[in-house]
Amino acid sequence: MSVKVGDPAPDFTLLSQSGDSVSLNDFRNQKSVVLYFYPKDDTPGCTKESCEFRDQYEVFKAAGAEVMGISADSPESHQKFATKYNLPFTLLSDKDNQVRKLYGVPSTAFVLPGRVTYVIDEQGIVKNIFNSQFNFKGHIEESLKTLQAA
Repeated sequence: MSVKVGDPAPDFTLLSQSGDSVSLNDFRNQKSVVLYFYPKDDTPGCTKESCEFRDQYEVFKAAGAEVMGISADSPESHQKFATKYNLPFTLLSDKDNQVRKLYGVPSTAFVLPGRVTYVIDEQGIVKNIFNSQFNFKGHIEESLKTLQAA
């Protein structure tokens, strides 16, 4: 399956860095969700991207959105990563890459898990998809542009 703009975002339930189960449907009819898939905790590119989301987190909240990051790392790894970089948002553990597959997030060069961000509105509809392995700031800029245009 490959999710496209205009599609309903597939629901999922994953464990967060605090060990809580979090479902996409928890946010339905309450707020938009910026869902960013990234390759690995505490690597240079993923740290840069996550810290950019951190630095703009209040802007996302003011735009009525929650930010959530997803990688295959464990909740324990996410906890260390979030604590080390003071990340104020939820990181979710997709250890079997089931949600990554559900959304159709491609790999880069067939090996590196892709870096894709989805902006999902309050009704659960995908409003924007930004796919770039190396344009870390673009994920934040495109997401904010989509939210602020709504």
